[in-house]
Amino acid sequence: MPMDYKQYQAEVTADIEQVLGAAQCQPILFVGSGFTKRYAGGPNWEQLLTNLAANCPLIDKDFAYYKQAHAGDLKKIGTVFSELYREWAWGKGKASFPPEYFVADARGDSFIKYAVSELLEGLGPNAKGSYGSPELDAEIAALKNISAHAIITTNYDEVIEPLFPDYERIIGQQIMRKGYLSIGEIFKIHGCRSIPESIVLNEMDYQRFEEDHKYLSAKLLTYFIEHPLIFIGYRAEDPNIKAILYDVDRMVRAEFQLVPNIYILEWNDKLTEQSYPARDKVISVAPDTNIRIKSITASSFEWVYKAFGQAGNLEKINTKLLRALMARSVELIRTDIPKKHVEINFQQLEHAVESGETFANLFGVTSLADPSKVNLDYKYVLTGVAQELGYKTWHKADVLIDTLREQTGFDMKASDNKYHIKMKMGHKSENWTHKYTDAAVDLLRKVDTGEPYDLDTDLVDAEKLDEQAAA
Repeated sequence: MPMDYKQYQAEVTADIEQVLGAAQCQPILFVGSGFTKRYAGGPNWEQLLTNLAANCPLIDKDFAYYKQAHAGDLKKIGTVFSELYREWAWGKGKASFPPEYFVADARGDSFIKYAVSELLEGLGPNAKGSYGSPELDAEIAALKNISAHAIITTNYDEVIEPLFPDYERIIGQQIMRKGYLSIGEIFKIHGCRSIPESIVLNEMDYQRFEEDHKYLSAKLLTYFIEHPLIFIGYRAEDPNIKAILYDVDRMVRAEFQLVPNIYILEWNDKLTEQSYPARDKVISVAPDTNIRIKSITASSFEWVYKAFGQAGNLEKINTKLLRALMARSVELIRTDIPKKHVEINFQQLEHAVESGETFANLFGVTSLADPSKVNLDYKYVLTGVAQELGYKTWHKADVLIDTLREQTGFDMKASDNKYHIKMKMGHKSENWTHKYTDAAVDLLRKVDTGEPYDLDTDLVDAEKLDEQAAA
C-alpha cells in the first residue's frame, strides 16, 4: 500500500494520542515569531529590525548594509540601532518618546525598545475578529481548544494572550522570582511590548539572558522532560530551539535516539496528496552534538492542533484557582509550617496522602463520579432549608443568605462550595437547581439566632486565594 499524506496525518495523530496518553498531562506550547507572522502579519526579528531602520533618520543605509557589515549577527545590529535611536531621540526625535526616558539614569536602549513596542501594538485579528481567512480562523479555533499546561514564547507581541485569557502572563525576569511553576502560565522569556524595558534585543540584553539561562533552563527543564512539547513558529535552525534542545540532550543523554515527546511543526505549501514527509528531524545543537526530535509538516495546522487537543479540555477548570491553591500550598510548606505559624496533624495528613480522593478532600475537592453521594450531601432545596429552620416557605432562608453576605461578603449561592451546589436539571441550559447541605442549615440557623459562627473562608473564598497568588 503506497504511503500518502492522509496516512501521514493518521499516523502522526495516533502518535500524538499515544504520547499524550502515556504522559497523562497536558502539552507545552513553545511559540516563535512565525506564529505572529502567520496569524497577524507580524514581523520576524530581521523584519522588525528592518522596520526600525526605516523609522529612524540616523539609520541612513539599507538594512542589507548593516547585515553585511556585521556578518548577519542580528544582536550586533540591534546594538548599533540602539545607539542610533538614542542619538536621534536626544535630537530631532525627542517628541517621539515619553519624557521620562530623558533622565540620566534611564537606560540608553529604552528608546529603541519603546519603538519596538509601538511597532507591535495592535497585532491580532481584524475588526471582525478574523485572523485573515476562514482556514486560519479554523486553526485558531482548534488551537484555543488545546488545554496547554503552559505556553512559552520568545515573542514580544501580545497575539497569544487573548487566545488563552485565563492564563497568567510572566514576563522576562519575573520567572526568576517565581518560587514555583504552576498550570496556566504564559512565559515571555524575551520580554513583552507591554514592558518595553524587558525586551531582549541587543548584545547586552542577550549577555544578561545567557547569564540567567542556566537558571531559566533549570526552571523549565522539568516541563520539557515530563510534558509533550511542540515548537510552533520556529525554524529548526533557530538558536532558541537549539539552546533548549541542547539542555534536553544533556539531561536525557539521548545519544541520537529519538526524543519521543518533543515535536517541531513546520509549514510547507508544496505538499500534495501523495506526500509523506519525514517523521523526525536531526538538529545540530552544538559541535559534535545532534538530537533527533519528531517532525510534523503541514500546509494547514488545524489537524495538528486538533491532535494536541486530544489530551482533554480544561475549560471548566478555574486555572486561576489552581494557581492560587498551589501558591497557598507552597506558602504553607516553605513558611508557615517551618515557622510554626500553623498546627499540622501529621498523622491525618499521612493517612490522607495514601488515597488520592482522601487527599483531594483536604482541599475541599470532592469526586462527583457518584451522583448518589452528591444527592446525599446536598439534600435540601431552599424550601427544605427553610423548613429545617422552622419556616414554611423558602423566602426566609433566602433572606438569611442575603444577611450572611452583608455580614461577611460571602455569597453562598455564587459558587459551588461545602454549603451549596448548582446542578443542571434536564437538557436545557436554563434548567438549574440550587441544593444545600446540613452545613448550610447549621450556618444559617446561627445567622438567624444571632449566635457566633465560623465561616470556612479558606475553602470557599476563591477571590482571596487569587489575591494571595497575585501577591
